[in-house]
Amino acid sequence: MNIFRSLKYRNFKLFFYGQSVSLIGTWMQKTAVSWLVYRLTGSALLLGIVTFVSLIPSLILSPYAGSYIDRHNRFKVLVATQVISMLQAGALAAMIFFKFYNMSGIIFLSLVQGIINAFDVTCRQSIMVEMIENKEDLPNAIALNSTMTNLARIAGPAVAGIILSTLGEDFCFVSNFLSYIPVLACLFMMKLDVKQSIKPQTDIWVELKQGFKYVAGEKEISSLIIMLTISSLFVIPFNTLMPIFAKDIFNGTAKTFSWFESAAGLGSVISAIYMATLKNSKGLMRIMTFACAIFGVSILLLAYAKALPVALIFMTLSGVGMMAQTSTINTYIQTHAAPNMRARAISYYVMAYQGMIPVGSLLIGALASSLGARTAVAIEGFIGIAATIGFLLYRNHVTDGNLLNRKRLSFGK
Repeated sequence: MNIFRSLKYRNFKLFFYGQSVSLIGTWMQKTAVSWLVYRLTGSALLLGIVTFVSLIPSLILSPYAGSYIDRHNRFKVLVATQVISMLQAGALAAMIFFKFYNMSGIIFLSLVQGIINAFDVTCRQSIMVEMIENKEDLPNAIALNSTMTNLARIAGPAVAGIILSTLGEDFCFVSNFLSYIPVLACLFMMKLDVKQSIKPQTDIWVELKQGFKYVAGEKEISSLIIMLTISSLFVIPFNTLMPIFAKDIFNGTAKTFSWFESAAGLGSVISAIYMATLKNSKGLMRIMTFACAIFGVSILLLAYAKALPVALIFMTLSGVGMMAQTSTINTYIQTHAAPNMRARAISYYVMAYQGMIPVGSLLIGALASSLGARTAVAIEGFIGIAATIGFLLYRNHVTDGNLLNRKRLSFGK
């Protein structure tokens, strides 16, 4: 089938299968951590803090990670991040297994995972181009990778919801620890000829400046990163409050919370499958703008949903919008960035995406504590809609400006 054409490449196939298992474990742990923190503390603010420390390293370290990865063997960096992630998962699993419910320990281990992810996510995104021999199949590989990620987002919370209510929280954490075994096995089975980067004579901090200058100078890339920054700071963190929606607003259990996560994952898969059917990278800007509109409107409607099934429908639509937004931006950067700047350009994508979410999680946690969860989510929906309108106006202004310049050049001739 055309939609799975990237799986004909052996290295990408191994990467795809290994990550599929690992990401299910990751989402199981993420769901279990959110539920455990809210069950133990009942605090929306602490929910925001845990999300904050798990993602804030991406804001601080991603540009450095991009420069570091450009100077080193990507495959070796990827193996190292997976091994360290497994050790972190093992430490957290041991803590929960022995019922050492220490919030400081949970926050610290979440911070450690965030530091690992700052390097891991950038590395995984930038190494994907090495796995695809025909670069025309790269957009399909990125979309399939996103599909896999979001299928895990469905399966992980769904399985976690069942396990949390039957076998207990510790089983979720142990399962995540064990899930790193297949991903490491698949990595060692790969035959990936990653060209060793020649370490430049310039200092890494000079390269950081060069990376920023490159991204800032590319209007299309910089505008997408700014849009993603706004979305990650003020819109995407709405998900932080879903334990409150599940437990307090809809009087549910851990299983109810897993439904919210799985609904968003279902929407993301629908969107990712559509992205995988695209034959090329044309029209990404139009798709991204439409996705932003769907995202903002669905969150606004979710905030005022009175019935659980209706809320789950809007949660699904939010997954459609969020997935299409982030995937189109990711695909555009990977297919348009200069090869020697790809990791650094992707690092700014990671910084704008994962790095801003923790700040937004703190903001929405504080906002929900003072105004209530529904009002906080509604505000995020309004901001998403406003940002989409602003991006459209900017794009029209740039298009009109380019058209005017072409006319002036034509007239001059």
